[in-house]
Amino acid sequence: MGGVKFLAALLATAAAPAVLAQTLPSYGCDSPESKQLDFWIGEWELTYVNNGAPVKSRNRITKALDGCAILEEFSGAPGTKLDGRSYSTFDRMTRRWKQTWVDNTGSYLDFTGGVRDGQMYFSREAETTGGKFQQRMIWQDVKRDSLKWLWQRSDDGGRTWATQWDIDYRRLK
Repeated sequence: MGGVKFLAALLATAAAPAVLAQTLPSYGCDSPESKQLDFWIGEWELTYVNNGAPVKSRNRITKALDGCAILEEFSGAPGTKLDGRSYSTFDRMTRRWKQTWVDNTGSYLDFTGGVRDGQMYFSREAETTGGKFQQRMIWQDVKRDSLKWLWQRSDDGGRTWATQWDIDYRRLK
């Protein structure tokens, strides 16, 4: 019996490196999907309307964590007091983009998204005391030095959307 236990222990020990090698994570992100949001990387001046007046803000977008995450650093001043940060990543397991946003109002928003009809989008379902609604952001008219970003809301399950923020991005030189 001792020989059987020894043989079992020996086989388990020999198999451990093979099992471990199969479960180690793969570092770095260079798949085509993980580069779908790279157009957003850069230093940007933002122009939009806030409380009826045209204003400007800044947004700095960089790659982080071995290229696996995109870090957004939104600085609202002088257009708004809002400052916020987001991390976006292409989730290999779900094959979808995910984003988490936090800001200086205490907001936390979580999104999923991807490319649809040639445009990058993120969306989420939200709930308040008034009920459920949907929110989404869409990047459109993407060019090397400019793009348009829309923040929209739907109260009818996504049949119609109202644009709440229409922001023009201009790349800083």
